[in-house]
Amino acid sequence: MQLLVTRPREEAEGTAARLRGLGHAVAVAPMLRIAPVAPLAFPVRSFDGILMTSGNAARMLDGHADLQRLRAWPVLAVGKRTAQAAAEAGFADVVSAEGDAGDLARLAAARFAGQQPALLYLAGDDRARDLPGALRPHGIAVETLVVYRAEAATGLPPGIAAELQQGRIEGVLHFSQRTADIFLACLNGAQAAAARRATHYCLSQRVAEPLQAAAWPGIRVAPRPDEDSLLGLIGH
Repeated sequence: MQLLVTRPREEAEGTAARLRGLGHAVAVAPMLRIAPVAPLAFPVRSFDGILMTSGNAARMLDGHADLQRLRAWPVLAVGKRTAQAAAEAGFADVVSAEGDAGDLARLAAARFAGQQPALLYLAGDDRARDLPGALRPHGIAVETLVVYRAEAATGLPPGIAAELQQGRIEGVLHFSQRTADIFLACLNGAQAAAARRATHYCLSQRVAEPLQAAAWPGIRVAPRPDEDSLLGLIGH
């Protein structure tokens, strides 16, 4: 199957490699470009742990003067890929919620039950869920630090636009509601007509909402909001 992955490039390349290993042909068209926030200044206070909802947060720490200090704190990551990025950044105590931000909030609430901890959330500038708000009723204080920006694409790469318009792309993978919105905005009339004929694989119901609002057919939603479940929809 000829597939298109729309997540930011570094994450997209990992997904593409997995799909190619399953025998698919894969193109990558990132709908977001990840850029670091500079200068990046971390709070001087200590925290009981770090929250990450994207591997981009861990990658933004590379070479930072405070990285060694941050590595002393445990990391609670939203999923397997984010946990892997944190481990690659040198964090020794990393646990994955294996899901979405709601699962991460539940993991944090269980891990710090009765402790009233202070957590540092390393985040992007655009966040789909209010993680600090979800943890506040559990007595968990969360300080959010924006460490990267996600800049929207303004169009599809020419080669991929041509493949899409010619009907060669059979499936498109969507990992966030924002990238699904941007994908729709990047299409001209002919591209949209062709894209409607493809199957659209969405990480969650929330991710699928922009496509459903546009009354697109061929939408499939992963039973769990993780990459393994999404790829399981596609098969071999």
